[in-house]
Amino acid sequence: MNRAVKEQILQKIQQYNTIMLFRHVRSDGDCVGATKGFKRILQLTFPEKAIYLIDAEISEYLSFLGPDDDEVADEVYAEALGIVIDTASESRISNKKYALCKELIKIDHHIPLESYGNIMWVEEERSSACEMIADFYATFRDVLKIDSEAATYIYTGMVTDSGRFKYEGVTGETMRNAAILLDVGIDTETLYANLYLDEYDYLKFKAHIYQAMQITENGVAYIYIDQAMRDNFGLSLEQASACVNSLDSIRGAICWMAFIENNDSEGSIRVRLRSRFVQINPIAEKYHGGGHACACGATVYSKDEMEALLRDADAFVKEYKQTHEGWL
Repeated sequence: MNRAVKEQILQKIQQYNTIMLFRHVRSDGDCVGATKGFKRILQLTFPEKAIYLIDAEISEYLSFLGPDDDEVADEVYAEALGIVIDTASESRISNKKYALCKELIKIDHHIPLESYGNIMWVEEERSSACEMIADFYATFRDVLKIDSEAATYIYTGMVTDSGRFKYEGVTGETMRNAAILLDVGIDTETLYANLYLDEYDYLKFKAHIYQAMQITENGVAYIYIDQAMRDNFGLSLEQASACVNSLDSIRGAICWMAFIENNDSEGSIRVRLRSRFVQINPIAEKYHGGGHACACGATVYSKDEMEALLRDADAFVKEYKQTHEGWL
């Protein structure tokens, strides 16, 4: 699939002595796994090249994957090929020094909202950016090298962004690429323990979610996490945002979302939207956001705007239920 653009990317990589990797703000398993995994593949294949992954944003949830590189001089960026992975728009690139790079490549699986870069490889039907990196390796496995460290990084993103391979974007190709990584060698027991074991206090928070969650008339489940709740349970923004996954199994609620106070000067409220059957991304795009068809994010700036989003989502779900069958 898209072999021509992949060949262009490989040729550019071969041309440059310095390569900088970039990902999106509010990092997740996919962007971290894809950038770390691709970096490791490039280091193994081209040991003479300087490969950098520099990002000041730290994810506690993914800290077991290890740190990124220390900052380098701007002159290093200026002579480098930049590769941005898993980031639909330039505004969401975490390390803003990407703009210093001599050339830029975009590798992404989100719905394309914006074109940027000299070469763009976008496959929105892919379950994860990590699946694309695994596919890139599989396409050029006669040239590229991989080891269990790289395979673990990439597999981590495939697992997390696909909901352990249960979301709609998962295909036979997804599983074939995952199998290539497993054949390299991955300690899945340790990986899943790092990803899915919860602290005792966080489980108490999840119990609170089930007490505090609400549902609209037509089936939009939601939870509001204010600063007091975060303080009470000692939650990071990342932990608070992850609570949206606790609302994914309510029969009849085909859309669910979490609103999280950011406690910033703008009074912004982060919104994480998820759905099954219905594609909810038009709602996210209306409220300063975007992402995938059934997994996206948005931002509102007041309780009134939050209520407006909920009304729009409820009407959207109502129309879907009235015009479709087979939803649960």
